[in-house]
Amino acid sequence: MKNIIYIAILLITGLACGQSFEQGNALYKKGDYKGAAEQYEGILKQGKQSAEVYFNLGNAYYKLNQVAPSVYNYEKALLLDPGNKDVTVNLGFAKKMAIDDIKVTPRVGFSKLIYNATGQYHYNTWAWIAVSFSVAFLLLFVGYYFSGMAFVKRIFFVGMFVAAGLLALSVVAAIYVKTQKNSENYAIVFPEVITVKSEPREAAQDAFILHSGTKVNVMQAEDGWKKIQLPDDNVGWVKQNDIKEIKQQ
Repeated sequence: MKNIIYIAILLITGLACGQSFEQGNALYKKGDYKGAAEQYEGILKQGKQSAEVYFNLGNAYYKLNQVAPSVYNYEKALLLDPGNKDVTVNLGFAKKMAIDDIKVTPRVGFSKLIYNATGQYHYNTWAWIAVSFSVAFLLLFVGYYFSGMAFVKRIFFVGMFVAAGLLALSVVAAIYVKTQKNSENYAIVFPEVITVKSEPREAAQDAFILHSGTKVNVMQAEDGWKKIQLPDDNVGWVKQNDIKEIKQQ
């Protein structure tokens, strides 16, 4: 009986979320971006997350010229659907509304070489590439096993080693990119202006100023403060309520 009730609740909740999503879309088309945002936010408050909801919510906030919520929700959409071109393009437009123009410190040496070779793809993409090479290895092995000609066997044999090598490289690339992603904990600045401190206390010296919509990397938490790092490697401390972390906690 409890299982039936649970299933019924899930169905009702799913139906309600679907209706809210459609209502949000309808309001957006009418130009009621605030109303659309409220509908999408309502879906998220029910614990129903999807790249589509975050993407549409980002669009609504972008139309309302609210840079921080639009950037944040586009980033959340990319977290759930990496590589989505529509989200990436709209995120680029939203970032242009941000005041801070922080230059990224370029990678150098071996780190640059590895990043350029692997960082172009998400670790899920590398995983699928590895699966493709494993299938290729299996097919080459079958060809080698059943082939009756020595010359053809040698071709399949060499192909097996090539596929195995590329498979290993793909797995290493996936692990590397995954490790890099896990070391990142990005957040978005929400207030219009915040003062970043040199230490985690109010009386500390001011380090620099940031504005709404700026993306930072959270490095450490301490007594209601968060240590952040900028793309140009500058670091400082902000109040935890001044930023909103993108990753699910």
